[in-house]
Amino acid sequence: MTTIEGAAGLANRIRGVVQVLGGRFMTSPELAAVEAEVGLPPRSLYVRGRSAVLGDVPPKVAAELFGIFPHWLFDFVLPPATAALDAPAAVRAYAESSARWSRVSLSAVSEPGRLAELLFRVVDAADASGLALFAGWKTASRPAGDVERLGFALMVFRELRGGLHFAALRAMGLSVPEAVIADPEGGRERLLRTAWPAEAADELVAAASRKPDLRDRWQRAESLTDDRIDELLTSALTPPEQAELESRLAELFAQVAASPAA
Repeated sequence: MTTIEGAAGLANRIRGVVQVLGGRFMTSPELAAVEAEVGLPPRSLYVRGRSAVLGDVPPKVAAELFGIFPHWLFDFVLPPATAALDAPAAVRAYAESSARWSRVSLSAVSEPGRLAELLFRVVDAADASGLALFAGWKTASRPAGDVERLGFALMVFRELRGGLHFAALRAMGLSVPEAVIADPEGGRERLLRTAWPAEAADELVAAASRKPDLRDRWQRAESLTDDRIDELLTSALTPPEQAELESRLAELFAQVAASPAA
């Protein structure tokens, strides 16, 4: 289990937990089950539900909000999903997916309500201006149960970091696909996994390779994002609470990773 000697670096150390567990329900069997129950085509609740917190977002706008996926995906998926399910119902379905996944995956966590409280303290201290998806989910209705609140808090914290990271990328002159290419854990294969056709992925890689400082820009954006999250952690939590947050997240990740459903 990790410990902390100050706020500096905490954002970087908890990044993986937040990114992985904050988004795991998005591709879960629980989401697929809710999707079928509300009458949406397969693999459309993620797009419809996540964006519906902002209302009936046009496909081209949703594509820009999500950043990582090609625009054709939203042109194909979003209009029929919007016609099938109104925005408030889509938000409820998306949140229900998170709640079901949380009950399956997070029920063994010690004091889930306490970890949710710490995460929400940071979320509520954050300025949401310019961070559209985060702003929407920050103000959305939150579950009552502790386990469900923890899953929801992880998701909203992930939206916070994602919004800040997108802003940092733009400040460094990078698009999201370029950042994916620069990321050692991303690259062409990740583009292919996020619906980019092979030819389009090759074109993106070729264009990105013409930026000689691509990796440096990406690393600076990562550092800038971590700096802003560290500032939030420092303003929202005392040093002992920061240590507690890190400890509880490390324990959470270890438990979820060891579970059969992981």
